[in-house]
Amino acid sequence: MDIKEIMGYLAHRPPFLFVDKVIECTPGKHIKAIKNVTISEPFFQGHFPGYPVMPGVLIIEALAQVSVILVYQTLGRRPDDKSLIFFAGIDNARFKR
Repeated sequence: MDIKEIMGYLAHRPPFLFVDKVIECTPGKHIKAIKNVTISEPFFQGHFPGYPVMPGVLIIEALAQVSVILVYQTLGRRPDDKSLIFFAGIDNARFKR
């Protein structure tokens, strides 16, 4: 699934779109996607200077975004103006150094 099709599933747009390509999707089971991360990403300016690390909360956001695609694929439908899927929260997340 390319970026154009991904944008048909997600309300997010750059710079807050964290899915560039879906390479595998088995509805109801799993999804595998890619986010191309480059040194020019704005969050690298302060996280951390000289030692760039993608913030854990943005990794979780990317997982949430690709999960939306998996939900729609599992339901066998496309988004419409009457429905929107939200990530409600996460418990006990830990980010290791």
